[in-house]
Amino acid sequence: MVTITGWLAKAGIFRNEGPKSPWGSGGSGRGDGGSGGNDGGGGPRNPWAFPPEGRRSRPGAASTLDEILKRARSGGGPGIPGLPGGMGMWWLIGGVLVLLWVVLTSFWQIGPQQRGVVTTLGRYTGTLDPGWQVTLPAPFQSVKKIDVSAMRTEDFPKGSGENLMLTGDKNIVDLAYSVRWNVKSPSDYVFQINDPDATVAAVAESAMRAVVATATLNDTIGAGRTGIESRVRDLMQQILDEYEAGVSVQGIAIKNASAPQAVDEDFKKVSAAQQQAAASINQANAYYQQVIAGAQGSAAEFDKIYEQYKLAPDVTRRRMYYETMEQVLAKTKKTIVDAPGVTPFLPLAEAARRSAAQSDGSIQVQAPSPAPQQPQQGQGGSR
Repeated sequence: MVTITGWLAKAGIFRNEGPKSPWGSGGSGRGDGGSGGNDGGGGPRNPWAFPPEGRRSRPGAASTLDEILKRARSGGGPGIPGLPGGMGMWWLIGGVLVLLWVVLTSFWQIGPQQRGVVTTLGRYTGTLDPGWQVTLPAPFQSVKKIDVSAMRTEDFPKGSGENLMLTGDKNIVDLAYSVRWNVKSPSDYVFQINDPDATVAAVAESAMRAVVATATLNDTIGAGRTGIESRVRDLMQQILDEYEAGVSVQGIAIKNASAPQAVDEDFKKVSAAQQQAAASINQANAYYQQVIAGAQGSAAEFDKIYEQYKLAPDVTRRRMYYETMEQVLAKTKKTIVDAPGVTPFLPLAEAARRSAAQSDGSIQVQAPSPAPQQPQQGQGGSR
């Protein structure tokens, strides 16, 4: 151990001579024999004034560093590291280093969004909550901080390439999607999986391909996306829980689903044909409903007529005859002559031509037709 005298003697190692004022030691104590600022007066020498011949060093005087090295070689000075009297300096430096090592490896500040995974000699021993925490110094215990609130995202495909998948109806779809996840168990996240990020990416791709393989193309590119996203999330979480990965899958988002570029034009034509087929089917169904409704109405009307026929058959037959003749005669050209007892000769062809001329808007003058001959007596009957 170093005595108190040795500690006090350490200050002398850095001194080459006794302390003196920077203004000199007076007229009788000048060591350089030079004149002061008052040209040889008895006052102190001006420290900023140089001798006329320039700065001079004292003969035989050594610098502080040279003196230290000289004393170290000779072993005559106290407090020098490596010497029996200077071992205390090594103890002091060692104590400071040990203190710094303990402080830096024993006190941990865990953020609100972090958790600290503690290992003792390489074995997991606990998890630190947010705040200032104290552990044994390294290498006995070490702490790894894990951010449990950060939302991590994996995008598929990586870059601008295609991500082709086979659907359940034997079609190929180009699918782009993303996976959002975070850490729910820091200890499992650190120790159960070697590369958690790569594992989550592989599980996401496997689950997506498995779900798309059971879905149709229309569901994948249409309204069935929501169901596919939910099924992929559940399947991913199930697989990661079996791995004890300590990961929670927050959601799946399908960003784009379309046909491959090589068959995109043909796929558009097929889609247009399918839409046209659907429109034709809708029109046929509408016509079918219209015909069925008309037939049902006619059947209901017939049932009502039959009920009336059962009540008055003669009246019903006559009414039906009149209605039928009205429908038939309404579509033909006809001339009705009402002559009591005599049927005169009627120029029906001439009347038809006249009716046609009137319909064309032209006026034709016809010669008067001769009067019908009266039947002679003795010829019996009229024509």
